[in-house]
Amino acid sequence: MRNKIQLEVEGRNIERFIKRLIKEKIPLLKITQLNYKKIRILIYFDDYEKVNRLKTIYRITIVKTYGIVALKKRVKKHWFYLFSLAVAGVVLFILSHLIYQIEVIDLDKKVRDFLTTALKEEGVSPIQWKKSYDELEQVKKSILKKYQDEIEWMEIETVGTKYVVRVEMRKHTEESKETEVRNIVASKDAIVRTVEATKGEIVKRNNDYVKAGDIIISGEIHLNEEVKNQVSATGTVYGEVWYEVEVEIPFQYYQVERTGRKNTIYVFEFLNHRFELLNQMPFQEKESEVTKIWEHLLLPIRFQKEKQEEVERTDEKLSKNDAIKKAVELGIQRMEEKLDEKEKIIDVKTLKTTQKKSKMVVDMFFTVYEDITAYAKIEEKENAQE
Repeated sequence: MRNKIQLEVEGRNIERFIKRLIKEKIPLLKITQLNYKKIRILIYFDDYEKVNRLKTIYRITIVKTYGIVALKKRVKKHWFYLFSLAVAGVVLFILSHLIYQIEVIDLDKKVRDFLTTALKEEGVSPIQWKKSYDELEQVKKSILKKYQDEIEWMEIETVGTKYVVRVEMRKHTEESKETEVRNIVASKDAIVRTVEATKGEIVKRNNDYVKAGDIIISGEIHLNEEVKNQVSATGTVYGEVWYEVEVEIPFQYYQVERTGRKNTIYVFEFLNHRFELLNQMPFQEKESEVTKIWEHLLLPIRFQKEKQEEVERTDEKLSKNDAIKKAVELGIQRMEEKLDEKEKIIDVKTLKTTQKKSKMVVDMFFTVYEDITAYAKIEEKENAQE
């Protein structure tokens, strides 16, 4: 890294000048003769002033510098470009680590609004610093615990600069007044497999294909093609329903086991830096239940309380086939978590497997035996006179 300089020397009797440099004990690192009266020499930068004093009748031109000196010159010459590049890098880093959109995947606007509000209560909203996987898992657990009667299953995934939230709302038995007349309709597209009617007239049979909203058990009682009475249809309908599910599995996969040791600490966070307070028993690996005490509205600064539980993680490096197998198992597990005792998975097919850098993406197609019972009120104008 010692500084060097390349000089071009021009004049008569160049050999005499070379002998003069050698006599003054100036190291000549490289000599290149261009013609009979012009050469290039490479010397240490520290010797430049001495050579310049010895030049007398010779003309010396600096061709190139090497080492720290050259680097300083380049930085000085291009400082504005380098500064702009650094600023652009910082801005790009900040922009790529912000979340600009939260997308809730559900057809029902009420569900989307409900989830958006629940996420906001947990500090997940647009134009905020991107949360880590562990933080999103904690948010998910907190929402599932808080709304356990409403939400059956939920996933939060980071896709670029947005969060994609997938949710399955818990099914409730709908109660209606005795005076309210209604039909039982299909909650989603399906093939009817079982119809259990306790009140009402069955209009769809096993193996019939129905679309969401189609009447399966009618509250209108017919006789000779005339409506003789209207009741509140009751019963249960099971159908064959289809789902396409995408599951991602990293090749570096690990399992988590709890040790039973717990700890409560306070944490100050700024950007990606954590400062733990009153932590007398730090855990190397842990899961945390976070309670926010204070958070800045715009900047990624927060103060929070954490209840930590120590865990042990067993790392496992998966092959391509093992990752596909693990993804299928995980997809089946997630689907089974959404089903009740009478519901079941009929068939599972792997549609496509895609390798993306450090993970395997598996697209799966599920055929599920599922409760598709839903209710639709019969409007009063349709009511028949008894």
